[in-house]
Amino acid sequence: MKSDIVIPKVENVFLAAVQEWSDDFMEKVWYIYLVNDSDFDLDSVMVVSKAFGTIDGEMKKTSLLRHAFVKVPTVSAVKVELVEKSVLALNNEFMVTYFIGNTLYDKKFTFRKNMINEHATEEVPHLWVNGVVVR
Repeated sequence: MKSDIVIPKVENVFLAAVQEWSDDFMEKVWYIYLVNDSDFDLDSVMVVSKAFGTIDGEMKKTSLLRHAFVKVPTVSAVKVELVEKSVLALNNEFMVTYFIGNTLYDKKFTFRKNMINEHATEEVPHLWVNGVVVR
């Protein structure tokens, strides 16, 4: 029975944390982008995020945030959410679920604590700016 279940592998879809200037906060802040580097449109995309870990020996966790996108076109990126700087010291986990045709794909992406920082950046495909990428 288990051998009949096919779990498709997520390829060419990843998350990137990019630092941008915010007029609201009057400083640079980190935003999470969902990047579709595949040859297919992603339909009915759902991103669920949370942060968890310990700070000063105390267990911390955030509430779940949910984001939905009707379509993420091929070779494009969409801004998902702002990451508040106090949660950068926590593990930030994003569960991404989407359809390509009639096939459901899902993958958990995790930015480990303190992973999102200016020293860990590389050029992000399709955004052409520096950011922290998790695949």
